Amino acid sequence: MSLSQGRSYLAIPGPSVMPEAVLRAMHRGAPNIYEGELIEMTAGIMTDLKRVAGTSHVATIYIGNGHAAWEAALSNVVGSGDTVLVPATGAFGIGWGEMAAGLGAEVQTLDFGRQSPMDLDQIEAALRADTAHRIKAVLGVHVDTSTSAKSDIAGLRAAMDAAGHPALLMADCIASLGCDRFEMDAWGVDVMVAASQKGLMVPPGLALVFFNDRARAVRAGMHRVSRYWDWQPRTDPALYYQHFCGTAPTHHLYGLRAALDMIFDEGLEHVWARHETLARAIWAAVDAWGQGGPITLNMANPTHRSHAVTSLSIGAPHGTKLRRWTQDEAGLTLGIGLGMSSDDDPKADGFFRFGHMGHVNAHMVLGMLSTVQAGMVACDIPFGPGALDAAAAVIAQG
Repeated sequence: MSLSQGRSYLAIPGPSVMPEAVLRAMHRGAPNIYEGELIEMTAGIMTDLKRVAGTSHVATIYIGNGHAAWEAALSNVVGSGDTVLVPATGAFGIGWGEMAAGLGAEVQTLDFGRQSPMDLDQIEAALRADTAHRIKAVLGVHVDTSTSAKSDIAGLRAAMDAAGHPALLMADCIASLGCDRFEMDAWGVDVMVAASQKGLMVPPGLALVFFNDRARAVRAGMHRVSRYWDWQPRTDPALYYQHFCGTAPTHHLYGLRAALDMIFDEGLEHVWARHETLARAIWAAVDAWGQGGPITLNMANPTHRSHAVTSLSIGAPHGTKLRRWTQDEAGLTLGIGLGMSSDDDPKADGFFRFGHMGHVNAHMVLGMLSTVQAGMVACDIPFGPGALDAAAAVIAQG
């Protein structure tokens, strides 16, 4: 018997759960886009986005998704014939490199696989070998949503500095901004990209690009940047529409204002701590399940795990079978094993993901874990005991 009636829970790694405050803020008629509250509100949004990113430099908003943020950032600093270095820890690192290749760049990829963090020594060696400084930018994904690998971005900057290399450090924080600790200026990041639909709790549609003076100087030397992607007119616009190269994403801005208010009412440090505690509760449950069954965390070392998304292996066809059960029978939607296919498992039926980013609390995570355990019982998937007790203990300890 299906028990999926009632409010469903979308526990995928983006789009994330949208708070009622965000939905209410967006539920309105279209505002005046030439003067009044929208213009005043946007100025405050730009300031507060920089607070979340940990930067005193520039924030820009494009109408688009995370892939749009990739292209916007690259278009301003990487041209045809330039070289970029991509230390990849999953499908999204590879994807950002492919975006650069589409712009005519030569891409050097250091692929660290699906279960390993970046090897900073290997990256430093690659940069030292580039004595002609042909590498113009290093593209580092902070959290790769496919593998749930979290990279040491500050360590990546240190490796670049140790090599004495002048390349820009570009960071993808699409899955991590507002979830995992990130400090753009303190960590020496020149360009950072993010999007609205994950830790910022707003529907997909806003692509965010942050950049510092080093990146601005590189942009000034570019031969050509397409009009829409050019961040320069958006930086200090003479007219409001230039923020967006056209009509503003009005309702997304109202939602973002509400979401930023929620983040700062809670406190950014507490937001990071909440995500960490909820992630540890999930890991504790999976460790217990794994003592008597096939389920395992994709990233073995907790230091290299995201606090926003957890990628798991459970063996084909258990992953897909479990996801189907939780969705159809219990109203819980889990993430697919994105980017995890192999010759032995071409459809990645042995993988799934938990999204635990943004507007998520203790009872949501505990309910998700309980539902997954019910699904494993229903699907005849073996598992070890004590998982829910282990998760509850983490939650209780805070």
